[in-house]
Amino acid sequence: MPALNKVLLMGNLTRDPELRVTPKGTSICQFSLAINRQFKMESGETREEVTYIDIEAWGKQGETIAKYVTKGRPLFVEGRLRLDQWEDKNTKEKRSRMKVVLENFQFLGDSRGGGAGGGGASGAAAGPAEPGIDQTASPERHAPPARSGGAAKPAAPENLDEDVPF
Repeated sequence: MPALNKVLLMGNLTRDPELRVTPKGTSICQFSLAINRQFKMESGETREEVTYIDIEAWGKQGETIAKYVTKGRPLFVEGRLRLDQWEDKNTKEKRSRMKVVLENFQFLGDSRGGGAGGGGASGAAAGPAEPGIDQTASPERHAPPARSGGAAKPAAPENLDEDVPF
C-alpha cells in the first residue's frame, strides 16, 4: 500500500534553537516554527491564524541550525511527521505530541542579520553529507551568486552534449 509522509514548512523561529547531545554523541536540535496564515471571513474581515510546529533536527543539520539561526529568523523546513506517545509520570494519563523530524532545510532572508533579502542554501540542506565538504561553513559561503540584470548567455554550440536524444 503506498504511503507518503512529507511536510514542507516556511515560518519564523519562536525561540532560539536548543541543542543537546545524546550519550552516543549524536546532536539533536529542537525548535519551533510559527506559521502565519491570512484569510478573509465571509463578512470580508481579514483574519490571521498562527500555527506553532515543533521541529527536531538531528546530526550536522541540527548543529548548523543551532549555530546560525535565532528566534524570529525565517527558515524553510522539509521533513516528516512523527507522533510521540508517552504516559505522564504524575497523572498516569497517556499523552501524545505531533512533531516534524527535519530532513532538509534552507535559510531564508538575509543571513548576515537585519532585513529580508538574499537567502542562501545550507550545505546541510542538500541531503546527506558529502565527503570533503565542510557542512558547518557559514551560510554566506553557500549563498548563490548575485544575479545581474542582464539575460543569461546561451551555451556555446561546442559545449552542447550531442548524445541528448531530443
